[in-house]
Amino acid sequence: MEKFFKLKENKTTVRTEITAGITTFMAMAYILMVNAGMFSDPFGDGTNVLGVSYGAIYIATAISAVVGTLLIGLLSNLPLAQASGMGLNAYFVYTICVGMGLSYANALVLVLFDGVVFVVLTVTGLRKVIFDAIPKAVKVAISAGIGLFIAFIGLQNAGIVVADASTKVNLASFNVFTGTANWTTIFPMLITVFTVFAIGAMSKMKVRGAILWGILGGSVVYYIVGLISVPDFYNTAVAPNLTSDFFGAFKAFGSEAFLKVFTEGFDFSAYIGANGVGAFIVMLLTSMLAFCMVDMFDTMGTLYGACAAGNMLTKEGDVPNMNKAMLADAVATCTGAACGTSTVTTFVESSAGVAEGGRTGLTSVTTAALFFIAMFLSPVAQLIPTYACAAALIYVGVLMMSNVMNVDWKDPLAAVVGFLTVAMMPLTYNISYGIAFGLISYIFIKIFTGKIKEVNVGTWIIGILFALMFFLTR
Repeated sequence: MEKFFKLKENKTTVRTEITAGITTFMAMAYILMVNAGMFSDPFGDGTNVLGVSYGAIYIATAISAVVGTLLIGLLSNLPLAQASGMGLNAYFVYTICVGMGLSYANALVLVLFDGVVFVVLTVTGLRKVIFDAIPKAVKVAISAGIGLFIAFIGLQNAGIVVADASTKVNLASFNVFTGTANWTTIFPMLITVFTVFAIGAMSKMKVRGAILWGILGGSVVYYIVGLISVPDFYNTAVAPNLTSDFFGAFKAFGSEAFLKVFTEGFDFSAYIGANGVGAFIVMLLTSMLAFCMVDMFDTMGTLYGACAAGNMLTKEGDVPNMNKAMLADAVATCTGAACGTSTVTTFVESSAGVAEGGRTGLTSVTTAALFFIAMFLSPVAQLIPTYACAAALIYVGVLMMSNVMNVDWKDPLAAVVGFLTVAMMPLTYNISYGIAFGLISYIFIKIFTGKIKEVNVGTWIIGILFALMFFLTR
């Protein structure tokens, strides 16, 4: 291990690396439950829109996390971990499948293309060209917009934000005296609210794995309160989850998710029949572009952030073995598509392990080993209620919103572009629309201010593609 991971050179020990790996796993293990819940029950009402079960996605998420985390640790020797990315999974489920009407298998094809394109861009060096084509105001706002979108989804899944005929959205009723609310409908929402508060408090006190502990604690309280105070709670909320076959998740994974991208994914006849070939081509290009951009910015931002926090950047200020790390991310995404889950990306929670002293790929190997063990715990994970997972979505949204500080609000150009990028994601229920509005507004403001020459060719191409998306796919 010393020779392979260069522990002494990086001023660390086996014990420190293993401890850091455990810390990283604790910080990001919530993705197993949250991702499985998002795919199998997108709206938190028991409706299986995508036609894939909780167990199948749980196993797909675990396998892709194991592969991705091992790759980044062994190829780049960095203490980082990978799994299905928050935001990217929401884009997959709510924008591609629910919004555009593509099937689960069709959407996996877009993820596969994203991974293949990412591999090509990394190997050829074109990654930098696309990265430079996106204005800074859009780059820094993307993750903030996704954060707001994810938090909105969490509030909806918890039943706190509901549909309204006049205002489109509204706050659910908590009025048990003169309103329509009752304790049965209120207490799950309260579980979500107080779980968010608890996660925030634990994070403030720097408790390792605050999100995971919040999910587990919220789940325990949910069952205790429900069993004590809600009639027939055992038969409606507990008993159905106790009948899970221990190996049922693996069986579901094999029949519902594994290699679906190849066996069913390339049949787009339903979409083409409803929208036409032209709309299909534009949808394909813009969706792949959105997947690739979000994945790229997410990964690069996490790499820089985590390595800077651990004083691991090179003298030139670059991430060591950057291309190898990006290649690991791209290959992991292809693996995720084959397994049946959304884009795999480097997790910002890796910073927790870095803060604990992790400096080499041994940290990643430890995290990957724990994800492998967790793969066999899906029947237990399935007991986690939607309301506890919703709290995790809301808090992850809080974390991702921090990037809004990087928008230069004193500059009208950056302010308009950044605001539209952030606001249009939750308001249109579509991540790619937010990116599109940001890019298009940037181009037009440059035109109106006589600075059209400052818009590079790449920005024009991407902007035009997104404009075509509005005219041909809506």
